[in-house]
Amino acid sequence: METSQSLLDELNTEQKNATTTDNQYTIVLAGAGSGKTRVLVHRIAWLCIEKQYSPSSIFAVTFTNKAAAEMQERIQALVGEGYFNGMWVGTFHGLSHRLLRMFSEQAKLPPNFQLIDTEDQVRLIKRIFRELKIDEKQWSAKQCAAFISTQKEKGLRADDIVPEDPKQVMWQRIYHDYQVICDKLGYLDFSELILRTYELLCQNQEVLNYCHRRFCNILIDEFQDTNKIQYRLVKKLAGNTANVMIVGDDDQSIYSWRGANADNLQLFINDYPETEIIRLEQNYRSTNNILDAANKLIAQNSKRLGKNLWTDSGDGEQILLYIGYNDIDEARFVTGQIKKRHQEGDNYSSCAILYRSNAQSRIFEDTLLQAGLPYQIYGSIRFYERQEVKLALAYLRLLHDHNNDMAFEAVINTPTRGIGTITLDRVRTVAKQHSISLWDACLMLIQTNALSERQCSGLSRFLDLMEFIFDKVESQPVYKQLDMIIKLSGILQMYEQEPGIKGQSRLENLEELVSAAEQFHHSNENTIIQDNETGKTLTVLESFLAYTSLESRDVINEQNSIQLMTLHSAKGLEFDNVFIVGLEDGVFPDQRSAQDPEKMEEERRLAYVGITRARKRLTLSLAQIRRLYGREERNLPSRFLNELPVDALNEISHQDFIRVSDRKEYNDPKKSYPKKARQNDDGYRLGRKVLHSRFGEGTIVSIDGDGDHRRAQIAFVNEGIKWLVIKLANLTLL
Repeated sequence: METSQSLLDELNTEQKNATTTDNQYTIVLAGAGSGKTRVLVHRIAWLCIEKQYSPSSIFAVTFTNKAAAEMQERIQALVGEGYFNGMWVGTFHGLSHRLLRMFSEQAKLPPNFQLIDTEDQVRLIKRIFRELKIDEKQWSAKQCAAFISTQKEKGLRADDIVPEDPKQVMWQRIYHDYQVICDKLGYLDFSELILRTYELLCQNQEVLNYCHRRFCNILIDEFQDTNKIQYRLVKKLAGNTANVMIVGDDDQSIYSWRGANADNLQLFINDYPETEIIRLEQNYRSTNNILDAANKLIAQNSKRLGKNLWTDSGDGEQILLYIGYNDIDEARFVTGQIKKRHQEGDNYSSCAILYRSNAQSRIFEDTLLQAGLPYQIYGSIRFYERQEVKLALAYLRLLHDHNNDMAFEAVINTPTRGIGTITLDRVRTVAKQHSISLWDACLMLIQTNALSERQCSGLSRFLDLMEFIFDKVESQPVYKQLDMIIKLSGILQMYEQEPGIKGQSRLENLEELVSAAEQFHHSNENTIIQDNETGKTLTVLESFLAYTSLESRDVINEQNSIQLMTLHSAKGLEFDNVFIVGLEDGVFPDQRSAQDPEKMEEERRLAYVGITRARKRLTLSLAQIRRLYGREERNLPSRFLNELPVDALNEISHQDFIRVSDRKEYNDPKKSYPKKARQNDDGYRLGRKVLHSRFGEGTIVSIDGDGDHRRAQIAFVNEGIKWLVIKLANLTLL
């Protein structure tokens, strides 16, 4: 066990103040990379070693099981495993569950109550739908489950709700029936865990007194991510006697879409005016240039308690800002920079590509694959392996190959068509007996009247739908086929009913799939594509389907891989080399936030989180032209770029591109993109077709350098992508 003095040896002044404070109520405003976890664990050790509090007096909350496990491990290292045993350290859900297990009788729960997940909730709600004869095609069980969870996070029971429209009247009724069933069967969903714990403390004075006697020290991490009911629970547990330390960063509040309330920090100050605020501003992660950019950016937000990150580790490299001709050029530049870092000795795992939306990963996945670089999707799955993408591709495969049983199984009842397990088992049996495909087995069963009228009707409707779609799309290019499949099959309507950011993400991925197919079509429509194994010539459609299958193949899960992730997923992580891509208005900040000042402030906090993930080098990038969700767009550079310090940026842009440093020009949405003066008017420009004596015909996709050292990156039809020095290449302009 550490001594009380040795606990403070490696702490800076502010960290020591937070560790040793005697104030009853304390807010630790902990900036990114400022050592907040160190402060929390040292504070707990200080309370036990110096202040002689019992370990069982500690109630410490963090937001993820991973963070809780790390905190437990570090506390044990300081105070010893035996001394740690009485502490309550965990997530809100985990600690609430523990309390309800202790006092299940007082909470009116059976001792063996069961937790149910989101899928269980949806199944239960669908059961209520059937009992009330509610049409599942018009009313979404997932939306209803999300509504119920949101109300519980606000602390509202069904009778507390004042419906605002007919839909909420229906949801309120189902919430009531749903809760009656859960209470009868002893089921608790995750939102119920915290609400039921709060109600227990409000309604049972004996349990409340126990908690007040036991938990003298309450510590809450990531307080900016708490919702309304979690804040009420903290207040109820604390009473008037507990020491309460909350640790958070209002500048990193990025989860309002899932109920987090950044105002809880200010609310705590209002509820406890004697609160001491300690700011941890010394950053141990990033360089001064990176922190200067983060500080200047977040200073534009009005609703913040305020702090200014600093470091004594030096200025470091300038932030690189790349303005690409299009999104392909942007992705190739980022890939080239990662290659360069690797050649200089950095591991691939030290590089992270951060984007606003999951759909943006596709162009980077394709580019990294072409370059043969290892990558992983953090907190997600590869683009062509995503549920909605695989589903749309399965429809496309089955349309053009009725004998594809795997595709048949994937689409036959998605969206739901009332084709039951018994019917499908019969189809599978007939297919096996006669060695035919599942499609042909359906036809056989229908033609021989071997099914009930209801079973036959379900299968017939499905086959008729597929034939109808095929007639519509047969002569269309692959990207138009996919677009029509998504709309005509019911996939679009199904995911439109999925609530929240998850449903929106699925729709964006479907739109990006159409974009990918269109890009593939335009790249290959005039090219003869041969299968390397069989030597057969493939159509563009067949080639695209082969490409998506190969791209989504299982790969070795290499530890030394480039990390791709959304900015939301990046919170809490750090990397030597960070690339924030797609910095255009309408992409980041996203279009839905443009007219809402509060949403725009959260978008800016998201950019701040992204910037502060970088330890050594930060690269920002955007594209003048972006093909996203099936549309070619020309967006202005992100307004956030205008809020960064010019001196910290090293801007790279091509001759016809806007320079972000032309602040007045680019910040005026009425003005078009200004152009730099041409330094080389010799015909070599992006998009120009050229002919090489050895490599054949190609297209210029990137230009770099000046004078005799000027190079062109050319995508050749048959030879792939190559860099050539223009002066020496002897190219013919086409």
